[in-house]
Amino acid sequence: MLRSAGQKRVTGTSDDPRVTGLGASVSRLRRELAAHPAQFADRAIAEEELAALETMARSGVPDILPLRRSLLLVAGAIGSVSALAVSLSEVRNAVELFGSGS
Repeated sequence: MLRSAGQKRVTGTSDDPRVTGLGASVSRLRRELAAHPAQFADRAIAEEELAALETMARSGVPDILPLRRSLLLVAGAIGSVSALAVSLSEVRNAVELFGSGS
């Protein structure tokens, strides 16, 4: 869509396919976690960090260090739930597309 001078991009949109992919993979994992019947000790941590990842994706191209921190917390919280392994892997792959952060 063409924008005239003075118009800003609507927050939450991005032309960067990495951001789009991150948002999609995080949304999928959040849906699957919400639908998963098992309660486990770190579920709240996973939900909070997935919300943080989604917020980072909505804000544009995120900083790699906070992305990795949130990914590590999510993986630690739900890593043993095999039903979520594929979606978790997709989030990890999406985060890795942002590079090393160095």
